[in-house]
Amino acid sequence: MNLNKQFGENVEGYIIPVLNNREIRATAGIMFLMAFISLILILSNGNFVPVKYVLSVFVLEFFIRLFINPKYAPLLIIGRIIVSNQNPEFVGAEQKKFAWYIGFTISVIMFFLLVIVNAFSPITGFACLICLILMFSESAFGICVGCKLYGFIKKDKAQYCPGEICDIKQKYEIQKISIKQWAVIFALLLFIAILYIFFQEIFTLKPHRLF
Repeated sequence: MNLNKQFGENVEGYIIPVLNNREIRATAGIMFLMAFISLILILSNGNFVPVKYVLSVFVLEFFIRLFINPKYAPLLIIGRIIVSNQNPEFVGAEQKKFAWYIGFTISVIMFFLLVIVNAFSPITGFACLICLILMFSESAFGICVGCKLYGFIKKDKAQYCPGEICDIKQKYEIQKISIKQWAVIFALLLFIAILYIFFQEIFTLKPHRLF
């Protein structure tokens, strides 16, 4: 087999091609930061220039991952450099490929609307929100939404999922959430609601210079 055409890499002890989930999470964090800064610039002063560069990079990145080879995707290479001293966490390449097709599709749609057509709409706003949620879930929590969808669609084919979510297992006691802990979460929501009811007018006042 031509390794340059294979999706994923062969690692001893794994029966299917795999990818290093640590570098994928690092890359998702980089992409989230790029997209988030671009969004802030749009919301703060209507500057759409950075997001056009970001979308161009995203489309190129996903194209290389899907149609050439993930090992040559530039942002993934940067992610590999960042986590090169960490023990790898291998995941099945096939479900990541499915997830990246979702990312590629969203990126192409946004690229077409914002760069080619040079227009924004609720469609681009919603697509941007979905992108941010997917990348944040991946980088912060290690939750690959696309991988979960792949596992749901092809339950018998998903192997080596991130966090071993494909395997049926019993939760340890330390993973379980007690009634008291649910009560703490409810108390936090109640606290936020109280802040909004009694302090909204104060919070909306513009801060003045201290010096």
